[in-house]
Amino acid sequence: MIESAGVKPLELANKHIQESNYISRDLSWLKFNYRVLDQAKHIDRSIFERLKFLAITASNLDEFCTIRLGSLYNYIDYGKERYDYSGLRETPFRQILLAETQKFVRDQNEYYIRKLKPKFEKNGFRIVTCDALPVEDCARVDQYFQRTIYPMLTPMLFDSYHTFPVLKYNRILFGVITKAPHDLNNQQRFSFIQVPSNIPRFFEIKNADESISFVPIEDIIRRNMQHLFRNIEIEAINLFRINRNGDFTLEESEDIESNFLEELKKKLQTRRTGRVVRIDIEENPDPSLIRMLKIQWDLDDANIFQIPKAGMIDFTGINQIINHRDFKDKRLHPRPPVKPLSFPEQGESDLFDILKQRDILLHHPYNSMEPVLELLEKAADDPLVLSIKITIYRLSKESRVSAALLRAAENGKHVSVLFEVKARFDEENNLREAQRLQKAGCFVIYGVSSLKTHTKLLLIVRNEPDRVYRYVHLSSGNYNEITSQFYTDIGLLSTNEAYANDVSDFFNVITGHSQPAAYRNLITSPRDMRIQLCNLIRREAENARQGIPAGIVIKLNSLQDREFIDTLYEASQAGVPIKLSIRGMCCLRPGRKGLSDNIEVISIVGDYLEHSRIYYFHNAGNPKVYIGSADAMVRSFDRRIESLFLLEQDMLRKQVMNILRYNLKDNVNAYTMREDGTYVIKEQNGEPLFNVHREFYEVTRETIMDVSLF
Repeated sequence: MIESAGVKPLELANKHIQESNYISRDLSWLKFNYRVLDQAKHIDRSIFERLKFLAITASNLDEFCTIRLGSLYNYIDYGKERYDYSGLRETPFRQILLAETQKFVRDQNEYYIRKLKPKFEKNGFRIVTCDALPVEDCARVDQYFQRTIYPMLTPMLFDSYHTFPVLKYNRILFGVITKAPHDLNNQQRFSFIQVPSNIPRFFEIKNADESISFVPIEDIIRRNMQHLFRNIEIEAINLFRINRNGDFTLEESEDIESNFLEELKKKLQTRRTGRVVRIDIEENPDPSLIRMLKIQWDLDDANIFQIPKAGMIDFTGINQIINHRDFKDKRLHPRPPVKPLSFPEQGESDLFDILKQRDILLHHPYNSMEPVLELLEKAADDPLVLSIKITIYRLSKESRVSAALLRAAENGKHVSVLFEVKARFDEENNLREAQRLQKAGCFVIYGVSSLKTHTKLLLIVRNEPDRVYRYVHLSSGNYNEITSQFYTDIGLLSTNEAYANDVSDFFNVITGHSQPAAYRNLITSPRDMRIQLCNLIRREAENARQGIPAGIVIKLNSLQDREFIDTLYEASQAGVPIKLSIRGMCCLRPGRKGLSDNIEVISIVGDYLEHSRIYYFHNAGNPKVYIGSADAMVRSFDRRIESLFLLEQDMLRKQVMNILRYNLKDNVNAYTMREDGTYVIKEQNGEPLFNVHREFYEVTRETIMDVSLF
């Protein structure tokens, strides 16, 4: 292992990483963000779509620095040992991680400046500074400053009489250096100004040719900065932005109703004041400001990202342009119409009646989420419905799910909601919604012990004339009608008694104090998911050793758990062909001689965010197929409540196997992962173009009848 004392050169550390049998989690994630950046380079997309992907890379990087880089500093700041998966200690790994992040930010800005920005005017808009505006527009800009912006600004002075201010994270900031004209000591003073985030990032000017000029609000403030420092000499104006450490854990107490919720609120406050881990600042900043910030926040040059003046600090601001009403018709390629149900046969029949006859598999966004919302909204008003139980991880802002649960409670139904208030970056919204539901009479559980509830389950109990039916929904995706239009997820609607019994028992575990001996179709964590999945892999390995047909196909967001990876390595060495579709971070190293010769890894990144989790085991020709909420990660197996469920019906299995087949066939959105951890666009090898984000709209019953993976 490379120790933190006497740090070796970066070249040696990189060599060490390449020799490891495991890929660094964080470096693998940066490779994923490069694949997202690739989407901005597709010339067949509109400029607005390309800018959308650029903005996503910026948002991704903010979260990465806030959580992953923040987590690393939790070790560095407190002198605790940390070994990356590749075996590096915390200090040399910090050097490599920040160097790679610096490279990404340079590449991001270079592409924006060279390739995207020159296309703005042809598409009816431009981003301009005040200097480029005609006189009459400058007057409008100045008027906007005086009437709207100026009253909102508050310069915060830092000197020997004023403490250093708490600057907000992910907010555009100014660092202004001034001198008082009659100061005999000729002392520099530092002031900080936070640019308002509750007004648009750009001031819009409609031009005579119907194009739009977008003037950055920071440029308007810079132009009028003297109004904030009257009779004071301004020596330097520096625009910057910071990421703070937002990685925290919650120690929960017995008194969940008071202590835990109060602690959550306090922890959210600490995220606002956490240690700074990254500064984006305009290129060639004033040296005295940089020196002061480095001392104040205990940083070095590796944490400081200089942004070209032709670039942009915080690309998420361009969402104002992407979503502008004037560009609606130019923005996106038209999508095919979504299908309400998979293979509909009953026409307009009542959904309760349909589900008594057959299970329905929904593949979003190719199938609408409307049946799930419709079922919940009907249940809220249906006099036959006795109770509703649901787990919630993330909701949309104006949530139909939340509205239906409120209405159900008002209608006297028993409503139990396990609301995960620890869902990262949605804590405040979830806490607010959970308290609304509780006040309306819902039985609300604020998470379970020290675990995060990530499973997605819905149970509706309906007392019908012949008997009581339980309608269940098991899913890989959140109950969020907005993200269901952009995330690919799988959900199952069913009245199958085996599923209903498992889900009922599972709700008793997570809302009460129950430990069922076994589930029929569920695999759950933190109880036994890792061991059951590893045993399924070992069974394939044993079949291969005995000459019985074997094979594994797994589709996930992330693959990181070491024991799971080692078990896949062992299966590969036993001769099992293993095909993995891992969208994001992958710590497994494929194709290494003697270790993982039989493992192939692809990543699909395109118009939709791949979010489904599927585990397929050939099982000597009688496939076992599981879908659900869990990635193969330490947190999923040990620190989260997750569930995977076995598909019993042959048609459902074939539908999901076809999803895997299409993923492996894709040659438009797919990247192939190489042994060294890098990714290359999948070769077409003379095959016709096959884009899963288009082909899934065309799936028919006939398409899937002959599906075979091995």
